[in-house]
Order: sequence, then structure tokens, then C-alpha cells
Amino acid sequence: MSLPIKRSALTLLAASLASNLLFSSGAQAEGKISIAQQFGIGYLILDVVRDQQLIEKHGKAQGLEIKVDWNSISGATAMNEALLTGALDVVSAGVPPMLTVWDRTRGKQNVKAIASLGSMPNYLLTNNPNIKTLKDFSDKDRIAVPAAGVGFQSRTLQIETAREFGNDQYRKFDDISVSLPHPDATAALIAGGSEINAHFSSPPFQYQALQNPNVHKVLSSYDVLGGQATFNVLYTTEKFHDENPKTYKAFYDALAEAEKIIKADKPAAAQAYIRVEQSKLPLALVEQIVKDPEIDFTVVPQRTFIYAEKLQELGVLKNKAGSWKDYFFEEAHGDAGS
Repeated sequence: MSLPIKRSALTLLAASLASNLLFSSGAQAEGKISIAQQFGIGYLILDVVRDQQLIEKHGKAQGLEIKVDWNSISGATAMNEALLTGALDVVSAGVPPMLTVWDRTRGKQNVKAIASLGSMPNYLLTNNPNIKTLKDFSDKDRIAVPAAGVGFQSRTLQIETAREFGNDQYRKFDDISVSLPHPDATAALIAGGSEINAHFSSPPFQYQALQNPNVHKVLSSYDVLGGQATFNVLYTTEKFHDENPKTYKAFYDALAEAEKIIKADKPAAAQAYIRVEQSKLPLALVEQIVKDPEIDFTVVPQRTFIYAEKLQELGVLKNKAGSWKDYFFEEAHGDAGS
């Protein structure tokens, strides 16, 4: 079975991005935006924005030529470091990593979310036939996640672990979690024979892995959150938001248009994903994922406040949010988010 090919320059280390900052002037001037995304179909809205050059289009509508710099990074930790050092203007990751940096930067850089990239389930998978529930994992097992202990998958697992074993045990599975990009973790799970025998995955990788008869699902993030919920979000600093109003508006409008494009023609959106990601996945599989009723490519946040409440309860977040609007910039407030 073919896996999505990895582009040679895609997996950037935060360290190299930070070093690049030494040769930059920090915050970008109006008319420039540097964006980073991770791997997977959870970033389809960004793929369509890129494919259709929607940021440039909406910039021109305001009389502004916008230069867009696209990057790819695996893992929320690297994303956050790149954002806070000023190496990137906009980054993307799961809701928990965004909340962590929102909490960490209050009163300083004041990082907030821009928009959701869609609601989709993430599956905890394993090729160990003896594992049916979380209680079946042992010290001998290894769970691959993009950012061990801090990423979307790890935080979701921690919330469910706290529910199963008590709040004081919420980090119970951190010691057997291993940081690994989704493509590599998927390959390891399908091949078998390595220390990686579980993977808290995301689309399209989880669907690809489940085509292997030796792989089965243990848990869905929707089980943890009680229904359809935002997976990834985009976020930036207050400085970039405030000092680049035209560029920010063009970016937000581009995201909203990409949502409409996807919902109007899902087969075409699937083709855009394959083009931009240079994916080797069969088009039929990508179309199936885009059309999955569990998935909603929307800029409107859904059930993000569950993370804000639970992570503050566990002591991961110091600051208590009054509502989801506390950690989203005002451009998103007009929608019926949560």
C-alpha cells in the first residue's frame, strides 16, 4: 500500500527556523505572511487556499499584493517555538497546543486562534490484537503521536486517561508515547515488527492504516469529546493580527472561501489535496474521506471549550477561559462556535 510521499523540504525543525530568525527582522510587514501546516487531510482548507491562491486573490481585492510563504512542520512543539521566535506568522496545530500557547503568552505575545480548520475524528489504532481498551496498554507498548505529551493526540489521550484512571493519573501513558510524524507512524504500524505498535492517528492516515487487517481502532477523539469537534486550528500573535489588518483579513476571507469551495465540490477538493500534498493516495480514498459524514471542513470552532475546561481542571492551563471567544480573535466571533 502506498503512503503519501514526503517532500524533501517539508519537515522543518524549529531549531533551524529559529536560527533563520537571526537573519530576519521579526514581524512581517503588511503584504507578507508565512504559514506552516502539518501533514494530513486535516489541512485541506489550507491546501485549497494554496491551490487556488486565495490569499493573493483576497489581497488584490483590497489593493494589496501579498507574498505567501508556505512551510510544513511535524508536531505542535516545533510549531509553537517557530511562532514565538517570530520565524513564522501563522501556525497550525490541534486545539490543546493552541490553548497551551494562549495560556503561556497571556499578557505578552497574546497568541489566539484565527479559525478552525475543520472537525474530524482522530483514531487511536493498534496492531496488537490483545489491546481492546486503554486498560490493555502496558509498559511494553509504544504509542506514536506527532508531539508526545503536548500535542492534540496526547492531550486527548490524557483527558480520557483522567476519566478512566483519575485526574492524578492523566499522564499515565506519556511514558510509552513516542514523537513520530504521521506518515512514519503509519508505515510502522502497517509494517509491524517495530516497537511502535499503536498510533494516535488522523485522516487520511488512520483510514489507510485500517485497510490493513492487522490494525484496529481502540478509541476515537469524538468518543472523548462527546461528538463532532474541531481537530486543528490556525493561530497567531496579537502583534501580527493588529499590525497587518489587510493581510489578516485576506487570509481569513481566503479560509472562509476555501470552506465554501470544499463543500460545493468535494471531488475537486480531493484532487486539490493530492496536487498540493503530492500524495500517492488513491483519489477514490481521498474522496471517500472528504465525503465522510463524520468530517466537517469548517472555519467555525466546535467543542473547543471542552479542552479549555478539562486542561485547566488538570492543571495543564493556568488561566481559566470564560468562553471559546477568549482564545479566538474577534473575526471568528460572529459564527456560532463552541
